[in-house]
Amino acid sequence: MSVFQERNPGNGEGPHRVAVLVREGVMPMELGLAHQLFGYAESPEGEPLYEVVTCAPAPGPVPTDADFPIHVAHGPEALEEADTVLVPATHVADETETDGTLPPPLAAAVARIRPGARIASICTGAFVLAAAGLLDGRRATTHWRSVDDFRARYPGVEVDPDVLYVDEGDVLTSAGEASGIDLCLHIIRRDHGTAVANTVARRTVVPPHRDGGQAQFIPRPVPPAQRSSTGNARAWALRHLDRPVSLGEMAAQESMSVRTFTRRFREETGQTPVQWLTRQRIDHARQLLEETDLSVDRIAADAGFGTGASLRQHMRAVIGVSPRAYRRTFRVQPASPAVP
Repeated sequence: MSVFQERNPGNGEGPHRVAVLVREGVMPMELGLAHQLFGYAESPEGEPLYEVVTCAPAPGPVPTDADFPIHVAHGPEALEEADTVLVPATHVADETETDGTLPPPLAAAVARIRPGARIASICTGAFVLAAAGLLDGRRATTHWRSVDDFRARYPGVEVDPDVLYVDEGDVLTSAGEASGIDLCLHIIRRDHGTAVANTVARRTVVPPHRDGGQAQFIPRPVPPAQRSSTGNARAWALRHLDRPVSLGEMAAQESMSVRTFTRRFREETGQTPVQWLTRQRIDHARQLLEETDLSVDRIAADAGFGTGASLRQHMRAVIGVSPRAYRRTFRVQPASPAVP
């Protein structure tokens, strides 16, 4: 018996069939958002545009990463009828994350996905797609904390660590848990247009489109304390971010020629001095946007970009958002005074 309802025989069409393939350790948020977002998508006549079912390699109770399990009524047979298969992440490491292969039950389930079905992942669900060979030679993304591990295990995949999601047509991947919302809204928008996606976003009280990518959520790195032949120059540059800093001035801090300094700098940081300096200016601007009410022009001056236009250009290039959008998201509000 079909796990999906029969399609409407009157017009040969019916709700788009979405199967959510879960594993032990699934995150309830990722599972719930798929059902809610696709469940809210309706035609102008109020008819559901999607039908969503949850399935697992074996039906029955499935532990989550919370303190409660879920009961999954459907097994992998649901994948044979699905138009779209969505693979959420799990917090329980299996062969997919440890040696790059699919455990036999999961491999057997994935093999039942019908040809032509669209396949998408949320967060580290991308490891499943990669282990199944579905991402070979394609662009993909995953949570920024897992990017290095992902690259090491699947060198044939072109990983973009900065974006919220990647659409490769029949295969889509998204970054962290909340990026699953962006991905589902994108799929709805692609299938049924902006008006339907915006209505779903309003009902869910989320933005229909988020600016930028996950680069804006990656913590600013703190340089490790170590002996360095260019460390004094970097420390000096950080004290003078509010003014132009030349390569010759930095090299002079270490009594080196520009050529030697540039070579040593790249060996120690993996970047050119100009690339490093730009990143430090952006990080300083991010801190001021988060912690102060200074104007964008004043922050641009304090961070050494000179003008607000230059700061906007550099922030969009590096982290994908404008200073104003970044401040809206990350501004630290002062604590309210205690009421006596």
